[in-house]
Amino acid sequence: MEKTVYTWDGDTLVLNILGTPNAKRDAIGKVKGHQLCVSVTAVPRAGRATDHMVRFLAAEFGVSVDAIQVVFGRMNVNKQLRIKAPTRLPSVIAQQQLCLSLS
Repeated sequence: MEKTVYTWDGDTLVLNILGTPNAKRDAIGKVKGHQLCVSVTAVPRAGRATDHMVRFLAAEFGVSVDAIQVVFGRMNVNKQLRIKAPTRLPSVIAQQQLCLSLS
């Protein structure tokens, strides 16, 4: 099975992330392999960078913080998140979805 950046499980988006803590700004970057690069300004201590990333991504996807579950990687740069019923998709995901639907 080919690894992808994201899959849908019903109305839940399952997203593979390569996190970069201690960055200059919070940002959703490019796709690298089967992961979406996400940078956050928080320092990687006791899961704080992951908590900060969840808050940042909640705003980006138009959901509450409670709608995002960290499946694995809370203390690691490699993460998987489940985002329940996102109301917005960042452009990098929307573009991938468009490419998949056209192929």
